[in-house]
Amino acid sequence: MTTTNWTTHPTVALRAGAGFDLSTLDHRATPGWPGDKADGVAHMAAREEQLDDLQERLFANGRVGDKRRVLLILQGLDTSGKGGIVRHVLGMVDPQGVHVANFGVPTKEELSHHFLWRVIRKLPPPGKICVFDRSHYEDVLVARVDGLVSAAELETRYEEINNFEETLTREGYALIKVALMHSHREQGLRLAERLARGDKWWKYSPSDVDTRLKWDAYQEAYQAMFDRTSTDHAPWYVVLADRKWYARLAVTELLIHTLAGLNQEWPTPTWNLDAERERLLATMHPDDVAAAQEALSAERKL
Repeated sequence: MTTTNWTTHPTVALRAGAGFDLSTLDHRATPGWPGDKADGVAHMAAREEQLDDLQERLFANGRVGDKRRVLLILQGLDTSGKGGIVRHVLGMVDPQGVHVANFGVPTKEELSHHFLWRVIRKLPPPGKICVFDRSHYEDVLVARVDGLVSAAELETRYEEINNFEETLTREGYALIKVALMHSHREQGLRLAERLARGDKWWKYSPSDVDTRLKWDAYQEAYQAMFDRTSTDHAPWYVVLADRKWYARLAVTELLIHTLAGLNQEWPTPTWNLDAERERLLATMHPDDVAAAQEALSAERKL
């Protein structure tokens, strides 16, 4: 197990606070993390057991009426690593406690409703971790870059998003908003890899280059998003993503921090524990009773 640890926790090192300037970032930097890739990979592996335990507590408490749940919002341009976060970070926990929702180009039906309509329909039930692969923020990013709405409408949407997220937190949602920000150079190399490998062609779309041509406009749109929607109740964490291992490590820590902050114990049974032990023993073959009693005794010591 690695002994390297964060010098500054990601909740501090990566938060987009007052005065945050996207244009000053070094996308290959590892804010708060003093080690190298080997240290990061080892540290993330060492955190798997704790993450798994915390996720199971959330799921178990949701089964008995606890209304809390976690919403992990992942925003980022093509190839920023959103899928890798889902695979490598959420892959460390029980899949029955995780739901992934993707938000692509709105359908005709979705466009006929308020822009938050399709998001509300995919909110997670109690006890779940839900990952939004892109989200309602598409409606202030793409909408701004492509001029789909007026400047006044954009300001209205920022305000509506802030109110919406504040309502979610009051209703028991814990929000983790992560913007995966990689460099223009790194995106180009990752797209080139997709074109070079037959097993990656399915990930490629000609529209990826169309979006890439609007890179500067998207950087401005992201800056505006951070300025207007990084709030006390739902701050943005800007995760530098040129180093995939660092992005995955950072999101792991943010998720653990959020789950640990729920302070959830294991739910207590609604049935009589001693009575159920006796009932179980009564179903056992006589040759197995001693082993069962030993197992029950060991559990009592936990």
